[in-house]
Order: sequence, then structure tokens, then C-alpha cells
Amino acid sequence: MQAVSPTPTGVAFLARPGRPAVVARTLAELAGPTQGVVELPVRLMWNAERTFDLGDPDQLLWMYENVLRETTRAEDLRALINGRTLRRVWRLLNLPRGVRQAWESRHRGLRAA
Repeated sequence: MQAVSPTPTGVAFLARPGRPAVVARTLAELAGPTQGVVELPVRLMWNAERTFDLGDPDQLLWMYENVLRETTRAEDLRALINGRTLRRVWRLLNLPRGVRQAWESRHRGLRAA
């Protein structure tokens, strides 16, 4: 699997200036955990507090926001994000406009989620 940043028209959405958002090709390939405690690598979260209890809804949202905003690797998405959970919490996530647009452009079902 290869993640994509550009839309089908070739336009890239930015996670931040100069860095395209990374988007999975399919939500089904996102097989991250749905329970337990997850520790993010430093490349995704520079804070000393990088552990998230997925049983706490606020911590789950905070982790997803950080991964979706900061990742430059498709394997981070596959390992840390769960497709069904992402669809469930999509509207609750506080994401940069470019990240939201990139994901909704590729996965039109998220717009209605």
C-alpha cells in the first residue's frame, strides 16, 4: 500500500506549509488499535507525554489529530489509525483545513460521516 497526498486531480493539500497531507488509499487498510494505551513516536508528538489511552474519548481524538496532522509515512497511518474508528470520530477531529480536505477528497464517505 502506498499513501497518497495529491487528489485525483493532482492537487496536493498541505498539512502545514510545505508539507503535503498523507492520506491512505483505503480506510480498510487502517488497522490501528481500538483499545489499550498507545505511545506515539517522537516524530509524531514532541511532547514528553506521548501516551494515549484509547478508552478515553478525548485522548483518542488528540492522538488521531496528531497522527493525521504530523505523519509523513503511510505506515504510521496503518499502524496507528483504525478505519472504522476514524469514520466514527471524523467530525469531532480538530484538523488543519488541508488535512481535512485531503482526506475528504480521497474518501468522500468521510464528508457524510
